Amino acid sequence: MSNVFDGLKPALVWEHFYNINQIPRCSKNEEGARAYVKGVADRLNLEYKEDAVGNIVVKKAASAGMENSPTVILQGHVDMVCEKNKGTVHDFTKDPIKMLIDDGWVRADGTTLGADNAIGVCMGLALLEDDSLAHPPLEVLCTIDEETGMTGAMGLEPGFLDGKIMLNLDTEEEGALYIGCAGGKHTIMTRKIDWQNAPSGQKTYSVKIKGLRGGHSGLNIVDQFGNAIKLLTRVIYKLGQTQKFSVASINGGTAHNAIPREAEVTLVLDSAAHAELEKLAAHFSPVFSDEFSAVEKDISFAIEEVGAADKVFSDDLSKTIISFLYSIPHGVEAMSQAVEGLVETSTNMAVVETRENELYLLTSQRSSVASSILDIADKVKASAELAGFDVEQGGGYPAWQPNPDSPLLKACKEVYSKKYGEEAEIKAVHAGLECGIIGEQFPGMDMISLGPDILGAHSPDERVKIDSVNNVWEYLLDVLKAL
Repeated sequence: MSNVFDGLKPALVWEHFYNINQIPRCSKNEEGARAYVKGVADRLNLEYKEDAVGNIVVKKAASAGMENSPTVILQGHVDMVCEKNKGTVHDFTKDPIKMLIDDGWVRADGTTLGADNAIGVCMGLALLEDDSLAHPPLEVLCTIDEETGMTGAMGLEPGFLDGKIMLNLDTEEEGALYIGCAGGKHTIMTRKIDWQNAPSGQKTYSVKIKGLRGGHSGLNIVDQFGNAIKLLTRVIYKLGQTQKFSVASINGGTAHNAIPREAEVTLVLDSAAHAELEKLAAHFSPVFSDEFSAVEKDISFAIEEVGAADKVFSDDLSKTIISFLYSIPHGVEAMSQAVEGLVETSTNMAVVETRENELYLLTSQRSSVASSILDIADKVKASAELAGFDVEQGGGYPAWQPNPDSPLLKACKEVYSKKYGEEAEIKAVHAGLECGIIGEQFPGMDMISLGPDILGAHSPDERVKIDSVNNVWEYLLDVLKAL
């Protein structure tokens, strides 16, 4: 193992984490990570099987004295969100993740870390490897493509799993036991680009906003972090109140489940419009700093003259795309009336991309109430149709309905209170977990989700707390002994 993790506990978990982070594993590119899991199983002479979509389950017999205990599934996903800061040189198709220890946390150097959810997977692998541990019969389930559609969980077929008890290891808060999650869907919008020649005698400018925190579009939506697409189009919309502009391209965001941290629009402007844009940038920079003073410290706005654009969007489309992106719903739509502090419904304006001949927009909607998912998604659809976009909705996944009478929850609560002398927090999360899908496909599955402290998931700020990994590991071992 690399010296970066020498001395960290539990050693096997960190060893596997180091190893798997040497392997590219962006969503839909998990073959290397899958090979690693199968290699561990082969080395340990453990039975495993894989299904048609690429999920793997590895089985391990119970330790001595626990042969009559029910089988427990330990579940995590092998893929990761791949994001990097502007200026970070990293090729996610081939480069290992560069990891650092920083004041009690492990983080990456300018990229996402992939602790979401490799730490959970690696806890399962460590349990497979360490024969000194007491545990019931185990099935370590490693799913694929959780981050871009949960297609792995959706592809699970009846009979693939034997167990009826599952510990999902994909939440990010030590001391909390999660018993429910939001469902969600995607709304994709496209519109053919009506190109025209760029106006003569004008200059081309790149307008960028960056430095925002971004984060997970479910977990962090309540934090009211800035959305780079929304802030950028706010400025350009204001420009359009007094000046004419032509859009040559607009791009921002990277994934449906990440709040956009950066966005850029290329504009063709006359001298008066450029002067007004500079004034607006000077005006909005302190405005944004004030509005987001509690959560955003590094917002930056940059205007730079670039090579002349040959073609631009039509006048109508230039105006429409800015107005639409400025007005499209984003953020918390409703808070739960049943669970204090829980977001019930939200939407994320996630990606805008200028392609060769079309504009592509991606949003995601979440809710713990099935009808509300449809409602907010249809609001986005209606807005898009008014703006002339074709709309496709999909990527749906079900909510995980809490079961407060769960025998597994009772056991986990008892272990926690005995171990720590206090009660665990029982929560639901405004994010999609594979538990909702797995519970629907395997009726009667008793499930809990837990995990160590991870902050900044889905962004280059992602980090996992070292002590928390060991604490959750030791708690997990105690839970397995009690089942």
